[in-house]
Amino acid sequence: MLTVGFYGVRGSTPCSSEANRRFGGNTSCVALEVPGEDPLVFDLGTGLRFWGHTQPDDGTFHGAALVSHLHWDHVQGLPFFVPINRPGATLDVYGPHQEGSPSVEDAFHEFMRPPYFPVQLDGLAGEVRFHDLGVDDVAIGTAKVRARPVPHVGLTSGYRVEWGGASVAYVSDHQQPLDGSLRVPDDVLELCDGADLVIHDAQYTREEFCQKPHWGHCTVEYAVHVAREAGARRLALFHHDPDHHDAVLDVISRNASDAGERVGLEVLTAHEGLTVAFDG
Repeated sequence: MLTVGFYGVRGSTPCSSEANRRFGGNTSCVALEVPGEDPLVFDLGTGLRFWGHTQPDDGTFHGAALVSHLHWDHVQGLPFFVPINRPGATLDVYGPHQEGSPSVEDAFHEFMRPPYFPVQLDGLAGEVRFHDLGVDDVAIGTAKVRARPVPHVGLTSGYRVEWGGASVAYVSDHQQPLDGSLRVPDDVLELCDGADLVIHDAQYTREEFCQKPHWGHCTVEYAVHVAREAGARRLALFHHDPDHHDAVLDVISRNASDAGERVGLEVLTAHEGLTVAFDG
């Protein structure tokens, strides 16, 4: 059985407050777990710290992370992930190959050092191993992982994981077309094709997208369109704008659910603590 747990669902910046209490204020982190196997996690946002509370912190932790891109809201949780700061623990970090730029490993070493942070990667008691991915299909344990490029600001990957009898696509940051069309890139359709669950960027309302069209994200309506075009079974709206407090997300959730129902698609609005389970 595959279990998908949401520990951080925000985009751009953590924004914990009373107004965001129900949906949560931590940035991107979604854990995939199958009994008896090492876990996988999508992104290393601030929600990673809370997922760490559910993992062994005695040096027996072994897992892998699929990082979509290197913006702060997707990587800043690693220094606070307690299980990796124990002798014997390991974490394999996969991320998009940075053409003409430092490797994924070099990038993490760059931002996790003084004066930006007091502890360097080499100072962690456990071992973090880095792997650059391009257009790749790889096996991580028994999980089949597909990485494909996704339009965003900077090099970004989306992922498809087939594991435990289910398929999950993760497209956390996705630039909606600027030409007014609703065209979905072939790589995104490949990731989401018939997926049991698509976790997709839904940061903006239509009005907000008109104000920020080049910021690398999309509307809720476009997220529904992507999932429908790909023939996905279920959509989780994700990467919520930090200014969308609980009451705003309640309205977005109702409208998106109604839109999904009209086209035969189940739509969820991701929140911290949400768990989606699939029987293998």
